[in-house]
Amino acid sequence: MTTITDIAKKLGISAGTVSKGLNGAKDISEPLRQTILETAVEMGYAKKKTSKKEQKKLCILIENMDYYMKDDFGYDIILGFKQAAFKESFDAEVIPTSHEFQRNHPYDAFLLNQNCSGAFICGFAFDDPWMEDLKATNVPTVILDNFIKENPTVGSVGSDSDEGIGLAIRHLTALGHKKIAFLNGSKGSAISEMRLEAYEKNMRLQGLEPDPELLAYGHFVSAGVEEHVQKFLAHGATAILCGNDLIAYGVMAECKRLGRSVPEDISVIGYDDLPSSAHSNPPLTSVKQDRSKLGKCSYYVLYALINEVALSRNLLRTTLTIRESTHRLIPAAPDNQAQR
Repeated sequence: MTTITDIAKKLGISAGTVSKGLNGAKDISEPLRQTILETAVEMGYAKKKTSKKEQKKLCILIENMDYYMKDDFGYDIILGFKQAAFKESFDAEVIPTSHEFQRNHPYDAFLLNQNCSGAFICGFAFDDPWMEDLKATNVPTVILDNFIKENPTVGSVGSDSDEGIGLAIRHLTALGHKKIAFLNGSKGSAISEMRLEAYEKNMRLQGLEPDPELLAYGHFVSAGVEEHVQKFLAHGATAILCGNDLIAYGVMAECKRLGRSVPEDISVIGYDDLPSSAHSNPPLTSVKQDRSKLGKCSYYVLYALINEVALSRNLLRTTLTIRESTHRLIPAAPDNQAQR
């Protein structure tokens, strides 16, 4: 179990200063207090409960999302949520779920049994049983990358897909690319549908009509991209935009296997800007989501809902991290020159 002394050693400060930061003392700076609180959460520190009345609990319900390691997509989201909740004396418990579990445990009854004041939902798809329950729930709930209509107790948090996809497409068109393929994430995912709509819209804004032969659904993993990459290349793609960084890693590996150089022969862009993308071969250009702020924003929206402030869609801004996986289009040599 992490102690105040452990936190003090990591930060290089006294245990007394850590104690002041954890207990809201006024004689330390606010930036230092924030650092102490965020480090405490990251290290797994938990305050001792002095009475049942003081215990406030939130649930993080998660499915189809890795969050254990720093390079996992969900790691910083969960950490950011916990850090924000910790400052308000909320405990945030991560509870993995599944279709079968949801079918056997109605949403409201489960949260009541857990004694949760509210919930943050990550990784759910359209067909998850609890998605139907959320239409009528009275439990304050925030859902990541999804949306429930006409229920004021359920809010939504995500990054602006239209902005992020637009940044990627404008970057590629500025490099001369017109045959831009899109290998999306899993079909049936709300975020996949949002990004497909954003891709089609932003292609048209650049005067380019989306080609159905250059569009495909995959999965949010590296495996299984081979058939799609081969099809895209056969139809003349010079750039491939991917639904996340893991897909992009698979795309680059398949291009290499086929003897195509990234980025000289084909440019590749990911989405998420995972820490490992700076060290891929080549380093990956990627649309950046600030996942820590996504987690913190999710807590702030949930806190508002708990206090009967009905928030709907809440989108964070994106940026584009440009690295070596994208390159200016090199026009193919005319046939008569190629034969010399």
